[in-house]
Amino acid sequence: MEIKKIESASLENKSHDFLLMGLVVALGFLFIIFEWSSVDVKKPAPVPHDDYFGSEILVPVTIQKPNLPPPAVAAPPRVIPSIIKTVNNDVTVDPVDVVVPTDDNVTYEPVVTEPEVVDEDIIHVRAEVQPAFPGGQAAMMKFLRDNIKYPSVCAETGIQGRVIVSFVVNKDGSIEQVEVLSGVHERLDAEAVRVVKLMPTWTPGQMQGHAVRTKFNLPVTFRLAN
Repeated sequence: MEIKKIESASLENKSHDFLLMGLVVALGFLFIIFEWSSVDVKKPAPVPHDDYFGSEILVPVTIQKPNLPPPAVAAPPRVIPSIIKTVNNDVTVDPVDVVVPTDDNVTYEPVVTEPEVVDEDIIHVRAEVQPAFPGGQAAMMKFLRDNIKYPSVCAETGIQGRVIVSFVVNKDGSIEQVEVLSGVHERLDAEAVRVVKLMPTWTPGQMQGHAVRTKFNLPVTFRLAN
């Protein structure tokens, strides 16, 4: 019984040693495999992105210098001799008398400009001195207010406006050719013509100090009081 127990203990110790040796061999084999499969790859040095793409690449250009001709030698300036002529100031020159013939029989008549003849029968659109109502503008306005009678038809219907009457002031100040240039209503137009024909004698217009016939336009305003 003691011999069998010793042998079993010896076998148990040897199996433990074999197991350890197997583990060591397996680990060594794995280490060799990893060392063999690993490759040392060297990465290229990074290229600075900004330095390559952000700057210009200057390529030197060689230009052959052309063969220039030698500079031309300027010709010396040409010397022109000056010719000086001596004048003898002692020589006397006889004076020359210039005789202008005169004719005492020739007479000169002054040119007289005759004044322009004014045709007093022409009707002037505008004279140098315009015709005027006796007493002036204020007297004419008073005459119109005192003599105009507003037509009842136009007053009832509210018709109002401005009538422009044209007439000719003769050389003696009388009035003729009374007509309506711009009217509003036939009743208002007729009343304006009637009052103009009632006007007294005007001061006639003048051209170069002469009385002339002159065209005159007079606006007559008809307005209803509110």
